[in-house]
Amino acid sequence: MPEDGSASYPEVTMTLPIENEPRENGALSPEPKAAHRVAVFCGSAEGTNPAFAAEARALGTAIGTAGLGLVYGGACVGLMGTVADAALSAGAEVIGVLPAVLTGREIEHTGLTTLELVPSMHVRKARQVELADAFLVLPGGYGTLDEMVEVVTWAQLGLHAKPCILINTASYWDGFLAFLDTAVTAGFVKPKNRNLMRVAANAQEAVNMTVADLQSLFIW
Repeated sequence: MPEDGSASYPEVTMTLPIENEPRENGALSPEPKAAHRVAVFCGSAEGTNPAFAAEARALGTAIGTAGLGLVYGGACVGLMGTVADAALSAGAEVIGVLPAVLTGREIEHTGLTTLELVPSMHVRKARQVELADAFLVLPGGYGTLDEMVEVVTWAQLGLHAKPCILINTASYWDGFLAFLDTAVTAGFVKPKNRNLMRVAANAQEAVNMTVADLQSLFIW
């Protein structure tokens, strides 16, 4: 433990690649490897509005169709499971990052390209940032807010320049966006930093924005 008493953690404790299905000739099919990946932050519940699950499904499909990979929290439940299943069905590489504290609760997704087990929630967030080239946010609760605000804060500090896009399904995030405007008016958030949190009306728009950003940042 460091002298200041803070805990230190290894980055990843275990990586569990999922076995590939054999082809007709008996050879293993290669795992999909995306050139660019997006992290999706969203709820481990489905919510009360069917539009939330429909948007998660559309997002997973759009990610796979665009040739992107998905990084997410590793669960099989709620919007998390929905977006992962849709991305897998669309042929995407899907990497789950799950804290060890959540293992053994029958929520880990066993059908992913890779499931990484990490020692803490803090390491989970850091690993997702490391693996992803952009961050997309669906409806969720405290955990989703935590992940979203942290990556935007890191962008504000200049620690990364990756797109952060909130998907405002059924106006779910209107209250949060109003809070950001209040923070700007009150002098706690600079207008230029307010613009770090971009908004898409739906999943396809979010993926289109992401692809455009990545094309400007990388050789596509």
